[in-house]
Amino acid sequence: MNLSNLKPAKGSVKNKKRIGRGQGSGRGGTSTKGHKGAKSRSGYKSNPGFEGGQMPLQRTTPKFGFKNRNRVEFKAINVGTLQLLAEKKKIKTIDIEVLCDNGLASNKDLVKILGNGDIKDKITVKAHAFSKTAIEKIEAIGGTTEKI
Repeated sequence: MNLSNLKPAKGSVKNKKRIGRGQGSGRGGTSTKGHKGAKSRSGYKSNPGFEGGQMPLQRTTPKFGFKNRNRVEFKAINVGTLQLLAEKKKIKTIDIEVLCDNGLASNKDLVKILGNGDIKDKITVKAHAFSKTAIEKIEAIGGTTEKI
């Protein structure tokens, strides 16, 4: 074997489709573009959302609601979930790192502690925000809440 008899793998190389090279080529005339219309012309560019003159969908559907750009979205974690975590891992201080390690939040999440569930252990909780009921439940047992 040498350079003169090397060939590509069978089926890996295909001939380019040569369009518009006369009737004898089998792809002359309309050059596989059909007859007439904007799509057959040179320089045609499709407009996203254009439906051939029919009223486009984005214009027929009504506007609805509004999206607040300044909204701050929190990852909600209940007090009951913190109790389960404290029992399972025997933890006295719960912060963002502990929540991330246990799959309850990610590093980029802003965490808010909500008051659903019961808490029995005296723990220190560090989070970005707390609900009133969560603060009441944690501090009633003797735990502390700390905003980051």
